[in-house]
Amino acid sequence: MKKYKNTLQKGSVRYIVFKENNVWYAVGLEFNIVESGDTPQEAILLLSEALSGYVESAKKIKSRASILNQTTDREYEAMWQNSQKEKEQTKNVFSSGVFNVSQISQGLAVSV
Repeated sequence: MKKYKNTLQKGSVRYIVFKENNVWYAVGLEFNIVESGDTPQEAILLLSEALSGYVESAKKIKSRASILNQTTDREYEAMWQNSQKEKEQTKNVFSSGVFNVSQISQGLAVSV
């Protein structure tokens, strides 16, 4: 049986919030969820709600852990890695970090 980083009870999801053209995007990397908004705060709030719904749905159907451990898109992975290396955020990146799966399921993933 394959061992996964994320389970329905614990784990983490990396996120990044960035601007492309005039649209802000928030991405939950391990879940491959992308939300957009007019402001970075709106995008991250929508991402938080989407992550919460995703985890709750996975719990409800007693899903396998594989859906919480998806392969990350290369572009987003590179963007996240670069944002973590630099002391100052990159030009188009507003925020990046990690959400705890237990916080997501309690609706505590993001405070905007």
